[in-house]
Amino acid sequence: MTEQRVKWACEYCTYENWPSSIKCTMCRALRLRGPIITEEPYKNSPDRDPNLEWDPPRTESGRSLLICPDSSARPRVRSSSIVEIANKWSCQMCTYLNWPRAIRCTQCLCQRPRTSSPTESPQTSGCRPAVHSPLDTCEEYNDRNRLNTHQQHWTCTACTYQNWAGTKKCGLCDLPKPNNQEAIELPESADPSPLIIEQDVARWRGICSGSQGQRRSPPMAKREDHVKMDFQRIELAAGAVSKEEQEVDFKKLKQIRNRMKKTDWLFLSACAGVVEGDLAAVEAYKSSGGDIARQLTADEVQLLNRSSAFDVGFTLVHLAIRFKRQDMLAILLTEVNQQAAKCIPSMVCPELTEQIRREIAASLHQRKGDFPCYFLPDLVTFTLPADIEDLPPAVQEKLFDDVLDRDVQKELEEESPVINWSLELGTRLDSRLYALWNRTAGDCLLDSVLQATWGIYDKDSVLRKTLHDSLHDCSHWFYTRWKEWESWYSQSFGLHFSLREEQWQEDWAFILSLASQPGASLEQTHIFVLAHILRRPIIVYGVKYYKSFRGETLGYTRFQGVYLPLLWEQSFCWKSPIALGYTRGHFSALVAMENDGYDNRGAGANLNTDDDVTVTFLPLVDSERKLLHIHFLSAHELGNEEQQEKLLREWLDCCVTEGGMLVAMQKSSRRRNHPLVTQMVEKWLDRYRQIRPCASLSDGEEDDEEDE
Repeated sequence: MTEQRVKWACEYCTYENWPSSIKCTMCRALRLRGPIITEEPYKNSPDRDPNLEWDPPRTESGRSLLICPDSSARPRVRSSSIVEIANKWSCQMCTYLNWPRAIRCTQCLCQRPRTSSPTESPQTSGCRPAVHSPLDTCEEYNDRNRLNTHQQHWTCTACTYQNWAGTKKCGLCDLPKPNNQEAIELPESADPSPLIIEQDVARWRGICSGSQGQRRSPPMAKREDHVKMDFQRIELAAGAVSKEEQEVDFKKLKQIRNRMKKTDWLFLSACAGVVEGDLAAVEAYKSSGGDIARQLTADEVQLLNRSSAFDVGFTLVHLAIRFKRQDMLAILLTEVNQQAAKCIPSMVCPELTEQIRREIAASLHQRKGDFPCYFLPDLVTFTLPADIEDLPPAVQEKLFDDVLDRDVQKELEEESPVINWSLELGTRLDSRLYALWNRTAGDCLLDSVLQATWGIYDKDSVLRKTLHDSLHDCSHWFYTRWKEWESWYSQSFGLHFSLREEQWQEDWAFILSLASQPGASLEQTHIFVLAHILRRPIIVYGVKYYKSFRGETLGYTRFQGVYLPLLWEQSFCWKSPIALGYTRGHFSALVAMENDGYDNRGAGANLNTDDDVTVTFLPLVDSERKLLHIHFLSAHELGNEEQQEKLLREWLDCCVTEGGMLVAMQKSSRRRNHPLVTQMVEKWLDRYRQIRPCASLSDGEEDDEEDE
């Protein structure tokens, strides 16, 4: 009995591989259980030509069969396995030709039908005549695809997969067949390649399987690049649907996409992020100032093109509940509760707020000369209106709950006495500071600066862009100040180290990059640059130490102090400062309430102001009567406390109270204030004036009950 050489056939490309090979030589697929192909060795073949070194095996028809394991040419199949290959069954879902022993389809894992498909041709049936000539498997496979493609199909509206006419559900996403969906006869020219069909099946199978299980969030790399990927993903999905729909629907989708703004794309990306478990897309939408309670419209649902996930009227909270995103749900509910509970002027008057933003963007100028820094030409200071005191006490309490951040106010006043610690300033001089509620996004510093001046947020990142441009154009000036200040600060704390110039440059490049990224946290250098953009001093009243949620001290904050526009000429700047509060990585605007300028508010000093000017006295010392630090001083400006006090008097309107406290005067005038800001505040105050009769009526009823 002659020795047999055993080969195994690849289930993907039907290539006959040598017994020792683990992977297919052609397609590199792993070896699976398949038909065994046997052939006699070349040397023991009875028909071997003795003049040849070896004689290739021959088929029943006498033609030689070459099997070259290392060849890139497509092999021919031996006649001994022709019948078995011809008996392959075609998958009803993806038309892939599977081996007779396979129970499921190798490509889409679909169950093998119990009976032969009615659309199967006689060539693929089990009762076929014997084949005596070798067949090309690839040609037969291509013919089978062409034959199956020309059958009646219907297109799934969710995943655009071509399904058989007899199927009631989509083979990929299990979406039921629409009642009005008729089978589409594909033209002969639309003959898709089997490779494309297999790739589409694998791609859609991965999407459907991924939507059922829990998906992992992508790494938090570059948020801006991630948002661009979401834009492309949404546009591609919309484009895929539009090609399958009629011309009218295509034009409608095109009109919808043209009307979409950047905020709308961010909202759609956030919706898709909730479904897929991507927290970065939700954070990007929040940092842009988007409304968490925004609902999906019919056009947006049509553009997203996933009816199984998105419905009209759904918000991010609805999607988080539907897909069980507990981590996102906690963040979204906290944001919704804060926005629902707060009612600040910029939220009440969106039209005026947009006009103010355009006014700020149009008024920005760049100084010509050696120091080309951007600056704002107007001196605007936001204060709470004095008409609040005319409201009933219950209405006043509601107003303060809406506009103030009670937690920040309590932390700055009680936990660490930073503001309103002086009875002389708070009571007799009526210079109490109020912490306005601010967004929790990474732009809290820029928002607080605009709140303290114009009463709005930096929603369009106008101030951030100005900050980046000023840092970039005046990099040499700010870099010199920053490097000198950081060197002195490290030595003053006993950190005797020196950095190479390359390390200084790397740190400075990081500071520049923070200014250009929306939502990125900012540092002391950025406050120093903002003082130059405003052309006025900035006083930061902040906690001295970083603390954990358990109250453990983690380190110094380094934010508290005075930031002066030292690189400008003093004659080019105003001496009226603004005040900011800092608590646990969050900035808030500290504003005062308008007063009538009575009762000798100058503490003995001659103010030379009329009754319309509000003067607020900001302490330049802490609760321990130590002078506040002045940031980013040069070597010749550094000195003892007397020299720093002299420097403060040069850049600010300073005076000394009767209690001997050095204070800076913040002056604001209703007549000199911007008219748009005044109009916005009046409209906001009218909301509380309308509920005054109800409050008065309830107070009167209580008085009547007491009289009885």
